[in-house]
Amino acid sequence: MLDVGYLMFMAMLQVSQLFIYPIKSLGGISLKSAVVLKKGLEHDRRWMLVDEENVFLTQRIHNKMALFRMSFSNNGFQVSYDGQQLEIDSTIEGVTVQEVSSAHSEWFSKNLGIRCKLVAFPEENERPVDQEYRVGDDQVSLADAYPLMIVGQSSLDDLNERLKDPVPMNRFRPSVVFTGGEAFEEDNWSMFSMGDLTFAAVKLCKRCVLITVDQQTGIKGVEPLATLSKFRRKDNGVYFGQNVIPTKHGQISTGDEIIINSHSSRWPS
Repeated sequence: MLDVGYLMFMAMLQVSQLFIYPIKSLGGISLKSAVVLKKGLEHDRRWMLVDEENVFLTQRIHNKMALFRMSFSNNGFQVSYDGQQLEIDSTIEGVTVQEVSSAHSEWFSKNLGIRCKLVAFPEENERPVDQEYRVGDDQVSLADAYPLMIVGQSSLDDLNERLKDPVPMNRFRPSVVFTGGEAFEEDNWSMFSMGDLTFAAVKLCKRCVLITVDQQTGIKGVEPLATLSKFRRKDNGVYFGQNVIPTKHGQISTGDEIIINSHSSRWPS
C-alpha cells in the first residue's frame, strides 16, 4: 500500500539550495538564507571584471575564471586563487559603475593574464529588465538579464541520466534550486511564492557554452550543452531553468515551501 504521506512529501516543492555570485562569472557562494532585493539576491553580481575596452569578462571566453573561489570575510568577501587571497569590501558607494581600486585591478590582471579592472555596481544604479518581460519597475544587477534563475533538482537528474558523465548543479549557476515535482516543471510556471515572498517566472533560461566549463578544473568540453541541444532546443536556443523576477522583497531560506499560483505554457507538452 502506498504511503500517502510519503507521496505528499515527494510532491512538495521546496527550496534546497541558494547561491550568490558576487563577482560576475567567478565562483559562487552557497547560502542557507538570502535577502531578496529588487535586483536579485543581496550581493549577487554587484561586481564584475572588464577589459581595457570596458567589455565584461566571462567564462565563455576566459574559462580560467572558474578557478577563482569566493567566500565571505569579515568586511565583505575574499577571492582565492592559487594560494593567494584578495579582500573586497561589501560596501559600494556612489551611483555609477566604478573601479574598486587599482590594486584590485592589478591583482586580477596578474592572475588572469589579461589587463582588466574590477568594477562595482551600486545598489542605487538603475538597470531595467528588458521591457518585454517586466512585471513592474524591475531592475537587474550585473547578471546577464534577470534578477534570479531557478532550476529544479529533478531537471538536473533527468539530464544526468542522459549523460555519460553526470554534471553538478554549479554548471548552471542558479540562484535557487528546488526539490520535488517533475523534471522541467519550472518551464511552465508563471506566478509562485517561496516562503512569504512572491515571484514571476518570465522567461526560459537560454544556455551557452559557459555550462561546458568544469567549475572545479576550468576545463571546457562539449557537455552538457551537446546533450541538452538534442532535447531542450526551441526557437534556435537551448534552454535549462527559468528566469525569475521578485515581486515582493525580504528573506528566503532553504527549506521554504514553493507554491505555484499560476502557469504559462512556454514549453511544448
